[in-house]
Amino acid sequence: MDTTPSLAVTGSRQPSALRRNGDMIFFAIMIVGLIVAPFFTYPLFLMQAMCFALFACAFNLLIGYVGLLSFGHALYFGWASYVCAYAAKGWGLTPELAILLGTLTAAVLGLVAGSLAIRRQGIYFAMITLALAQMMYFVALRAKFTGGEDGIQAVPRGYLFGLIDLRNTTAMYIVVLVIFLAGFFLIYRIIHSPFGEVLKAIRENEPRAISLGYRTERYKLIAFVLSASLAGLAGSTKAITLQIASLTDVNWPMSGEVVLMTLVGGLGTIFGPVVGAFVILFMQFKLSVVGEWVLVIQGVIFVTCVLLFRRGIVGEIAALFKR
Repeated sequence: MDTTPSLAVTGSRQPSALRRNGDMIFFAIMIVGLIVAPFFTYPLFLMQAMCFALFACAFNLLIGYVGLLSFGHALYFGWASYVCAYAAKGWGLTPELAILLGTLTAAVLGLVAGSLAIRRQGIYFAMITLALAQMMYFVALRAKFTGGEDGIQAVPRGYLFGLIDLRNTTAMYIVVLVIFLAGFFLIYRIIHSPFGEVLKAIRENEPRAISLGYRTERYKLIAFVLSASLAGLAGSTKAITLQIASLTDVNWPMSGEVVLMTLVGGLGTIFGPVVGAFVILFMQFKLSVVGEWVLVIQGVIFVTCVLLFRRGIVGEIAALFKR
């Protein structure tokens, strides 16, 4: 008799063909929209938005599909940004190597932090991630190579693979678009793989997943490292794109901002973090004239979403179509 644990009894189901077709349609719309968007708005804003959208998708992989709320994801985003910027400017590495080094740094930090944090659950998990992130923030503040409060500025974009001049805005935009789409598609495949089904089972009922023979701590650690790595990829790409790495990237408000992006767009939805990132950054861009008051406005939006639109923009739209 086969005693191998089966996902069929975990309550998690593979997405239907109709849902997959719908995802592909929205995916195609997103690609076309990002291709034509530079003709209507600033390419630099779009590149920044795509970096933060990938960051939000990485965060959503952890909270939306594993149920782990991290208050310290700025740790991986910010430190990957610092390492990438220093590698490109201080060591003269090519942009692809600098981005790879930044992503690997985030993966290592995610492995260390995740090994400590996943031993706890709920608010204790969140507080451990926040404490570790703040500890590394003060390291970034004091370390010489980070530039302190000035950060690392004038990061050279260089030549991708020695051939593509990233100083050209169009070339840089295409590279950022490819990185974003590759990261997005990777997350999509993770979510809809057998590994992703186990993650959903852990989110829904971890004791039951354990009773079926799954080593849930191992699955959560892998998911944590994947999330940190993708956040690092977003931070590294941002450092090359905007040519700066600063304390803002690694400070705790950045962790709060990615939570806001995910909740506004739709927690646990594949397209929600992308929509949330673009909405929040567009709002910041348009409301920059009001200065620090934009934080108050963000707070109002956050409270409104929690009270009235708990499923977020994409979640509410999906629910509307279901009805």
